[in-house]
Amino acid sequence: MATFDISSEFNKQEVTNAVDQCHREISNRYDFRDTKTSISLMENSILLKSSTLDRMLAAEQVLKEKFVKRSVSIKFLGDAKDETLPSEVKRTYNLKSGIDQSTSKEIITLLKKSNKKIQCSYQNETIRVTSKKRDDLQEAITLIKDSNLETPLNFGNFRD
Repeated sequence: MATFDISSEFNKQEVTNAVDQCHREISNRYDFRDTKTSISLMENSILLKSSTLDRMLAAEQVLKEKFVKRSVSIKFLGDAKDETLPSEVKRTYNLKSGIDQSTSKEIITLLKKSNKKIQCSYQNETIRVTSKKRDDLQEAITLIKDSNLETPLNFGNFRD
């Protein structure tokens, strides 16, 4: 039986590198001077701070560019939570990982509708897909990649 796993995990080191590069660019760029713009990485969140909304949005754009350069999906940023104080603007991104149950049900029903002889099981925020034929699994991966899901997905642990 051939198998593979579908998961949604970000590479912690690549995220750290992207945040560090963003911090370096913000500290060196002329348009960020005297705006108190900063970026910091906590355990599972990224905090952007600036004195103006315009500079905070520009720092957000720099962060997204660094994510793309490091091959980290922007979808991992998840929802942003804004906080506006009189002297500064804050935006917090909670980094999301793992496949929730509603997304897993959507993926499993998508695979079941493809009429392939595929078995799927949801196990601790990952989906294990098994089949007798390797070609069916490769078609399943293509099918999932072509469906535009909101969750970034990783395909790994492919075994024959």
